[in-house]
Amino acid sequence: MASYRPGNKEDFDQLYRTSYQRIFATLVMILKDRPAAEDATQEAFLRAFRAWKSWKQDAPAEAWVHRIALNVAFTKRRREQFQEVGKLVLRLGRRDDPDPTEGMHLDLRRELRALPPKQAATIVLRHLHGYTNREIALTLGIPERTVASRLAAAKARLQARLGDGIEK
Repeated sequence: MASYRPGNKEDFDQLYRTSYQRIFATLVMILKDRPAAEDATQEAFLRAFRAWKSWKQDAPAEAWVHRIALNVAFTKRRREQFQEVGKLVLRLGRRDDPDPTEGMHLDLRRELRALPPKQAATIVLRHLHGYTNREIALTLGIPERTVASRLAAAKARLQARLGDGIEK
């Protein structure tokens, strides 16, 4: 794990380069929309950069940015739930960047996106990024027991919906 110095711009650039795709992949699963995830990821890194001098190192730097990104995503999801207006404009064109969920079974991708955002976040952080319960707890700012209960609830829901087999 890289050692970062709060306030050091070169260190933040390195953090951005090494963690952007992982954070983006998390937000794609939470927001269920690639363009929204791109916007939220950029907003999260902007917020992190503005607060970089005050980063306390109480969690790894990437986990700290994940926490910011998830808060951005949760706020965005709450706003969307209150809006009754349909999607404003479909973005034209397609980016050449690969979809971070590409290669994931379609059924699993669909069911992960159907989970409540906080459960989806714990599953993605654990199984897509390999975070431990402690790292997830630090990232989300919650007790480790809450992480364990969210993982158990999400796994039970996925198991009930997907059974033992996943179709591509």
